[in-house]
Amino acid sequence: MTTEQHSAGASLQVGGKDDDLEQRLDEELTAYNTAATRTGRPEEISVRVTARDGELLGGLTGWIWGGLCGVEMLWVGADRRRAGWGSKLMRAAEDEAVRRGCTDMIVSSYTFQAPEFYRKLGFREAGRLPGVPGGHEDVYLHKVIGP
Repeated sequence: MTTEQHSAGASLQVGGKDDDLEQRLDEELTAYNTAATRTGRPEEISVRVTARDGELLGGLTGWIWGGLCGVEMLWVGADRRRAGWGSKLMRAAEDEAVRRGCTDMIVSSYTFQAPEFYRKLGFREAGRLPGVPGGHEDVYLHKVIGP
């Protein structure tokens, strides 16, 4: 970690993972966002596929905030891909999001990952950002899911 002293009686520190900082920033930004949007704290959502023997075959994690559901991670084991599990995970998350009052769903996917997969599920590209290693882009996708 590097520390730089400033004349204002403060210091600037650069380092690696900082759990205390992450928790404080989450608390402060959630309070600010809640006041600005009049919504509550985001709730977590997860969907998992487990084999009979308990092995994790795939899963999805995300959040629900007001009427918006965001997918953070979706993964299916390499030996189970192209068997429909990704679509089933997304449909289950969408159904749960609608049940919880969501009207919109968002996800991002690098160009080397699965933007076409999400398009086939009815998502539309909302934008992309360059600068991903290897000359790739981060694709942002959106879908209207509720009334």
